[in-house]
Amino acid sequence: MSTRASAGRYARALLDVVIKEGNPEQVDQELAALAGLFAGNAELQKALANPAVPAAAKRKIVESIVSRIKPSPALGKLLLMLADRDRLALIPELAEVYRERLMEHRQVISAEVTTAVPLSADRVAQFEKRIAAATGRRVTMTASVDPSLIGGAVARVGSIVYDGSIATQLSKMRARLEE
Repeated sequence: MSTRASAGRYARALLDVVIKEGNPEQVDQELAALAGLFAGNAELQKALANPAVPAAAKRKIVESIVSRIKPSPALGKLLLMLADRDRLALIPELAEVYRERLMEHRQVISAEVTTAVPLSADRVAQFEKRIAAATGRRVTMTASVDPSLIGGAVARVGSIVYDGSIATQLSKMRARLEE
């Protein structure tokens, strides 16, 4: 089974428990901090990913981390379980999948809009409103600039790309003329 699928199972279970018992946003922040801790500490990463290190030793490391950072009870239990099962390498992916599932639960979708020129704040608000109306969800949007688009916009909403850029339209016209 892939690490993404395993992380997805753990993330789903964690989110289900936290929705009933705790604060899902707090757990999201704690998971992100843990993933950052593991990514930023090469020695810790090596020790936890090394199959030669016994699971009991990894559990002791995790117990000390849990006692210091004092995460939510459900997250603390999950970390100890991952240590017992020698699955601590899943934590960065677990944090990512948990955030995606939390956004789904909260009916929030992320969108990325790229334009040829910077957008004003009211244009960004208009884009957000239109995307929210089209998807029926709340939108968190990031805007970026790519002068090679010439004009128009490219919007990435979830996994769907809406390309209304002039560069793409010119490319399509060129292809039609060459046929």
